[in-house]
Order: sequence, then C-alpha cells, then structure tokens
Amino acid sequence: MLLELLRPLSFFVSILSLYPILTSAFFVTGSRWEERLELALLRVAFAACICFTSGFLYARPCGSTVEPAEPLLSTLPVRLFIWAMAGMAVLFLLSWYLETYFVPMASRDCCRL
Repeated sequence: MLLELLRPLSFFVSILSLYPILTSAFFVTGSRWEERLELALLRVAFAACICFTSGFLYARPCGSTVEPAEPLLSTLPVRLFIWAMAGMAVLFLLSWYLETYFVPMASRDCCRL
C-alpha cells in the first residue's frame, strides 16, 4: 500500500528535479557557457540520484504476487531522466555553437544598406 503511494510521489519529485537543470543550463542571464555547464552538471548529479531512487521503487514488484523485477533502466523515471539528459545535451551544444559562431556575426553591421 505504501509502495503504491510512493511511486507517483517519487515520479513527481523526479520530474521536479529535472526542472532546475533546464533553468541553469539555458536561462541564467549574463553568464558564460562554461559557468552554466558547471552549475548544470551539479544539478544533473542530484537529479540522477533522485530519478534512480525513484526507479528502484518502480522496479520493485508490488503486492504479494511473485513477479519478476523490472530492470532498472527500463523504469519510467530512469527513462525520463535519460531522454531529458539527451535532449538537454543536444540543446546545450546547439546553443553553445550558436553563441560562439553566429551571435558575433549578428552583432556586426555588415548587412546595413
């Protein structure tokens, strides 16, 4: 009974732990990408702990029936963490590339008539 209540609560907490990574990686104004990366990596480690702990709760069989335990990497919170990290990594690399190579070109007055 308690396990059935903890599963949705832990999943909600794992979703909430992914939000600060997004804000520290993209929405910190006036900082360079190296500083944003350091701050985001610390928060990734914290979110990984929360998501894998939630994954342990999802992997554990519920009830008195003898069911095989689900592999940890196939649980919903761990999959959410992996997909979120992959998406944020792609977006972070894209933003770093655009900031390095296209923002300086956009600030020049080369296209004025």
